Amino acid sequence: MDKRLEAFKELLDIMDELREKCPWDKKQTLESLRKLTIEETYELGDAILKSDLQEIKKELGDLMLHIVFYAKISAEKEAFDIADVLESINKKLIYRHPHIFGDVDVDGSAEKVAENWEALKLKEKGGNKRVLEGVPAAMPALVKANRIQEKVRGVGFDWEYKEQVWDKVKEEVDELSHEIDKADNDKMEAEFGDLLFAVVNAARLYGIDPEAALERTNLKFIKRFNYLESQTMLKGKSLHDMSLEEMDKFWDEAKKQE
Repeated sequence: MDKRLEAFKELLDIMDELREKCPWDKKQTLESLRKLTIEETYELGDAILKSDLQEIKKELGDLMLHIVFYAKISAEKEAFDIADVLESINKKLIYRHPHIFGDVDVDGSAEKVAENWEALKLKEKGGNKRVLEGVPAAMPALVKANRIQEKVRGVGFDWEYKEQVWDKVKEEVDELSHEIDKADNDKMEAEFGDLLFAVVNAARLYGIDPEAALERTNLKFIKRFNYLESQTMLKGKSLHDMSLEEMDKFWDEAKKQE
């Protein structure tokens, strides 16, 4: 038997055993696993950003366990089992890749493939599906903004030239500045949201994942600030007692070490 199939069968057998004999596993429900799955997904995201292939392997295993767990619980409810899950995704992949499994020509363009994917999704469920249907309500706002823009691009709602987006960014900066002068917190928040949405749009148009870009900056800031804090402690000082000028000195040292 294929090594991959053997490993997958072993996981299914282990899941059956755990569900029958382990007090914790027997107690779990679809709802109780949800928050754990979200946590595992973020841990996988962290490993990917760090380019830690061994950690990615471990986190993929954790997610695979969750998928099998959900399927096992659903099988007990006589709703579906893991075979149904796999058959469903197999059919979807074949249907949404007519350029591979059919006779559609996409001229070797990844963008054309993405547009065709979104068009095929709209044809499903009798063609009554809305363009932005399926964007999870609980998705983090930055990721959601990017996904919304990707989806509307699939039906042609996008800038004709990517450079045009910078005029929109500048427009939103001006509008935010105007509301700041008026000191209306509600309108400031609204304009700040518009600015962020425009910046996310710019990132997408230039092939940048805004979530990954921001997290990269977060990690860089944490590293620099940790250096600043450690150097301060080595000198027997407290950050509260330091001037901004003194802090900037250590901050610049941290930047030079990158």
